[in-house]
Amino acid sequence: MLEVRPLALKDVLEITPRRFGDARGFFSETYNAERFAAAGVDMVFVQDNHSYSAPAGVLRGLHYQLAPRAQDKLVRVVRGAILDVAVDIRRGSPEFGRFVTLEVSAEKGNQILVPKGFAHGFLTLVADTEVIYKVTDFYSPGHDRSIRYDDPAIGIDWPVAASTVMLSDKDHAAPLLADAEVFG
Repeated sequence: MLEVRPLALKDVLEITPRRFGDARGFFSETYNAERFAAAGVDMVFVQDNHSYSAPAGVLRGLHYQLAPRAQDKLVRVVRGAILDVAVDIRRGSPEFGRFVTLEVSAEKGNQILVPKGFAHGFLTLVADTEVIYKVTDFYSPGHDRSIRYDDPAIGIDWPVAASTVMLSDKDHAAPLLADAEVFG
């Protein structure tokens, strides 16, 4: 059984699988193609990615791949917590440039579905955070793109001071949304 909750942007979903717990801990079926399809999430995932961040305040994003190698992402946290962000980058969309945030954590057991046409990023809220996400297409360096996490036109209110955010060189050099190659 899954709880599927639409978020503020069309097609971005919070998905919370049921947990069965007792004194030993819990069991949760985090992905089942039949159950997801019955809940309206009918996608074929082809690759799993695992990200580990040692300190809190690591920001990864905003990332996406262009068509024809665009990816839907199903993101969950197996240790720690993140603030996850999805930004609509579909030119012509009434929600272009708007974003939605969701705290995703191991404790909550929730997941976020970020569909094609959205840039994705997250900020680690605690140390030793591990994120696992499924994608519907393989990584393609030639289609890989990013947008500045602090683009004022988007206006994401990250819960840390900009001076303390830890970024990769790639993310630090990312263009603003106005200058980025996005979905037509």
